[in-house]
Amino acid sequence: MLAASGPRAWWPAEHTGVRQGLDEIVIGAVLTQNTAWKNVVQALSVLRAENLLDLEKLATLDAEKIAPLIKSSGYYNLKSKRLKAVAEFFAPGGKLRLKELETWPTETLRQSLIAVYGVGPETADSILLYALGRLSFVIDAYTLRIGRRHGLLAADDDYESARALFSAGIDPDVPLYNEYHALLVWIGNNFCRPTPLCRKCPLSRRDCFANSKN
Repeated sequence: MLAASGPRAWWPAEHTGVRQGLDEIVIGAVLTQNTAWKNVVQALSVLRAENLLDLEKLATLDAEKIAPLIKSSGYYNLKSKRLKAVAEFFAPGGKLRLKELETWPTETLRQSLIAVYGVGPETADSILLYALGRLSFVIDAYTLRIGRRHGLLAADDDYESARALFSAGIDPDVPLYNEYHALLVWIGNNFCRPTPLCRKCPLSRRDCFANSKN
């Protein structure tokens, strides 16, 4: 995958300021739920233009004021509430508490994130890995599809089963987790689609259920 794609440099788009894009990653992890990333980029651009790509500021805003700014991401009324809840987790009362969160064990932090309104395992793991640099492999629909087509996962394997498999099979290294997941997203988005493009896929020479049908 890496030979075909090159490093994905994912994510965020801008590594600026003392927080090195942390706000963009956390916000993007919420907005990308059930939508294409291009729609999230539009919402992030609006927030940046309004100087609101900032968890401390979002934590102090009413969800009703956030909603029209993220309209392009879809389900914007619901996502505004989720985004505010996540912002309040990171910045209760509008004061960022990263130093405190750095002291939390990864699993404690993961379960606490999952307990936040609107945060599921994928969103939590994305925040942990990409924003906080924690060792927590991200599973998404692309990963499940690729894993099933290549016989790594059964049809009924769930998120946690897939996460355990990839975590056990890959060296425990944050940059590696980051790059590996980003490459799977690239494969899933460009080749391993619901109707797969197997002949063009870099993994086409591997045993693949989809490939055997094309």
